[in-house]
Order: sequence, then C-alpha cells, then structure tokens
Amino acid sequence: MKIATVLRNDDYTREVEQALKDKLASTPCEFVEGPDDHPDMVLSIGGDGTLLEAVHQYGVEPSYVGVHTGHLGFYADWRPEELDEFVQRLQQDRPAIVEYPIVDCRITMRDGAVHRKWALNELVLRNASLSTLVTCVYINGDELETFRGDGLIVSSPSGSTAYNKAVDGAIVHPSIEAIQLSEIASINNQAYRTINSSLVLPKHHEVELIVMNPEIMIGLDREQDIWRDVRSISCRVGQEKVKFARYKRLTFWSRVRNSFIKG
Repeated sequence: MKIATVLRNDDYTREVEQALKDKLASTPCEFVEGPDDHPDMVLSIGGDGTLLEAVHQYGVEPSYVGVHTGHLGFYADWRPEELDEFVQRLQQDRPAIVEYPIVDCRITMRDGAVHRKWALNELVLRNASLSTLVTCVYINGDELETFRGDGLIVSSPSGSTAYNKAVDGAIVHPSIEAIQLSEIASINNQAYRTINSSLVLPKHHEVELIVMNPEIMIGLDREQDIWRDVRSISCRVGQEKVKFARYKRLTFWSRVRNSFIKG
C-alpha cells in the first residue's frame, strides 16, 4: 500500500507523523511524496482544515484517514495515542469505505469563460466589499428569490455540520445525495423578502446564483479568492465522491454528538 501524508504545520504534528512512519517501517506500506505517486491512502494529520487541504491536493482517487492532533476533528477517527491500534488494524482489517458527496460548481464569467470547481464542505459567496450581496437565485431554471444580505452557502451533507450549521442550516446525513442552500444574514423587511430558510436540494437539482455585484468573494472549503465580472455560479451534487477508509466503527451521528454535544 502506498501512503501519503498531509500535515498541520506544527512540531507536534510532525512528531506524530514520524512516530507513525516508525511503526510502519517493518510493514509493506510505502510512504510517497505527492499526487504524481498515486497513493492508495492519504493520512491527514492535524484537523479538519488539514483534511480539506489533503482532499484538494490529492483529489477523489485515494481513500482518506484522519489523525487529529488538536481538538476533536469531525472527519478524523484517530488520536495520536491510538497509533498502535491504527497500525494493527491497518495491517489486519479491511476498512469500510464511506463515500461523501461533493458540491460541483460551475462559475461562468461575463465574457462566457467557465471555471469548474468543487468543494467537500461548501461554497461560500459574499460581496468583496462591505456592501450588500445581491444575487438572483434560480432552482432548475425557475426564479426563487432575489437575495440581499451578507452571503450564501451551498454545502454538501458533510459540510452541513460546518459553516452551514453556524447559520442554523440543517444537518444532513452523507448517505443523502443532496446540496443545501443557506442564507447568511438576509435582509427581510417591507421592501425586500427572501425565503429566509435553508433549502435541501436532491441530486440532479441545480441552484444557479446570478451575481449582481461586480466583485465578489468565493470560498471553496479553505480557499478564498476575489472574483471580478462573474455572471453566475451553478451548483449541484457532484458525480464523484470523496472516500474515507474507516477502521473503527464511529457513525455519522456519533461524530455529530462528539463534535457538538459531548464535553
């Protein structure tokens, strides 16, 4: 098995990586350096942000395992003190492969150019300045609303526990192939109205955001950039999924409880 690692940039995380390499030194596992080596598994050592970095670096081909070296990560299964157990299971057990849907995004510019992007957690749309974001929202070609407010989030099921949850969006199980559209501080008064509620859209449904602002900020997981002259952003459930290798039984709802309820 070829294994790559992606690390949080701190000394403790590097120590954990070295300890793991030492424990696997006498096994058939081979550590490789980058995407061109086509690893079978990518170990993310750090937090959820490290895992998102790993996924965008290596794509959807390998499976992923997370070791968290900070607070409990939503994606990570293992703690540093559990490395011996992880190494044992890696050698002896066949993991359950759990697949998480992604958000497929098509960004169309005013000159007709199209940029294809994707996110494991979410796409976040905001105005680049301090003024209000104005966006016409269409679902499957039908107009829903003209949104005015701070921003919009289009999240995957796994991303429903991230920024989406912070704006009171629903938590969606990853087995449900869907995307969720949530509003950030919408303006609702006698002049302007929005649905003011999160919408969960099934596979093959598409949300199109027609952008009125000349300059916007688009966030895709950890990546944030200023875009100019964007005409529209279209999002749907992606055809590909991100694979996680689960060597221990920890259900999605257990992760929710451990992340948000259990002290």
